[in-house]
Amino acid sequence: MYKSNDIIFKYIDEESKRQIEGIELIASENYVSEDVLKAMGSILTNKYSEGYADKRYYGGNKYIDEIEKECISRVK
Repeated sequence: MYKSNDIIFKYIDEESKRQIEGIELIASENYVSEDVLKAMGSILTNKYSEGYADKRYYGGNKYIDEIEKECISRVK
C-alpha cells in the first residue's frame, strides 16, 4: 500500500522550525549550514567510498576524490 510522504515532510518542516526558534543545549546536536544540508541530501549519499583519495578500493570515485581533496586543501 502506497502512502504519501507529505506527513513525513510536514514533520521535517516542523523540526526545522523547532530548531530555528529554539536553543539546543545538547553539545552533540550542532546546527549545520544550508550548504552542509544540501550536500548531505545530494546524490553523494548514493556513493560508497573507502580508503584515501586516488587510492580507493572501489571504482567510480573520480568526483568523490576531487571533493575530498578540495575539502582537505581548505583545512590546511
